[in-house]
Order: sequence, then structure tokens, then C-alpha cells
Amino acid sequence: MAMIRSEVFKSLELGASLGKSDVSETPLLKLSWILERSILKNEKLLVWRGNYDPVTIFHGSKAPPNMTVTQYMERILKYSNCSPSCFVIAQIYMERFFHKNGGYLTSFNAHRLLITSIMIAAKFLDDKYYSNAYFAKVGGVSTEEMNRMEIEFLFILEFKLFVTTELFLKYCENLDKAV
Repeated sequence: MAMIRSEVFKSLELGASLGKSDVSETPLLKLSWILERSILKNEKLLVWRGNYDPVTIFHGSKAPPNMTVTQYMERILKYSNCSPSCFVIAQIYMERFFHKNGGYLTSFNAHRLLITSIMIAAKFLDDKYYSNAYFAKVGGVSTEEMNRMEIEFLFILEFKLFVTTELFLKYCENLDKAV
């Protein structure tokens, strides 16, 4: 087996539980930073082009949440009890989502896409996970919205949730290089 050089991968310790209190103590801080940077870039691009991101079920109704992506990820990590690896898998799922569906990650859809992709990753990856109703409470949406977002997300991904070890390690290495 090849030697694993990724510090992020080593710190995630697949299947192990990190202290669930603070994203800043984990590689998830890098991931939240990448997502927040992407949101800023995408929103500037949309304004510059005069485009609008097409509204989907993942868009908030009126205004972006008052919570940053980092704060939201801290909340999910604290209450979901999912493995930190789910956050890396969720990033892969979100990239697949945008590749298939188009659109951009913005402050209007980031939170809903995060809670949906993390919940799906937890269901696929972890032995134990909470119900949709519980994830809905953590994410600040109704259970009905959570159910609809899950179905929509899964259909857009064509239910293709498997992630190879190589791809997972590539994302971990990209997190190592981030920031």
C-alpha cells in the first residue's frame, strides 16, 4: 500500500471521532475557507456578468442565513455526530451536483446544499446516523424540505454516491494545499 502523505487524511482518521466542538481545530476549517472563498468568487462573477443563479429548492427564500459557512459547519459537526470524513465526501458530492446541474455555490444555496450533502454522506459512509427530521432541525429547515432536498440531490447525482479512495485522497491533499 502506498504511503499516505496527506495530513488532512491522517487527521480525519476514517471512522474515528474528533472533538465535535470546533471546526477550527480540524481540517474542516480549510474546507469551510475554500467554500466561503468560492461563494465570494461566484457572487462577484454573477454580478460582473449580470447573471443570476437559477433558483432551485436549495436556495433560501429571501436572504442568506445570518450564519457563516464556518459557523454552519461547526453546528453540523457538533450536533450530527457524523464522521469528519463526511465533510470531504460532501464537498465531492457538491462538485458533482454543480457539474451535473449547473449553477454556482452562493450564500443563498450553500447552507442547504451543505446540510443535504453532509446528511447523504453520513447515510452512505457512517454506520450510525440521525434521521432526516433530526438533520432538518440541525440545518434549520423543515423535515419536508429536507426530504425534498435529499430526493432532488440524489436524482441529480443519479444516486452515484461511491467515492474511490484515490479521489478521497486527492481531495484531502487539496485541503492540505489550501489556505
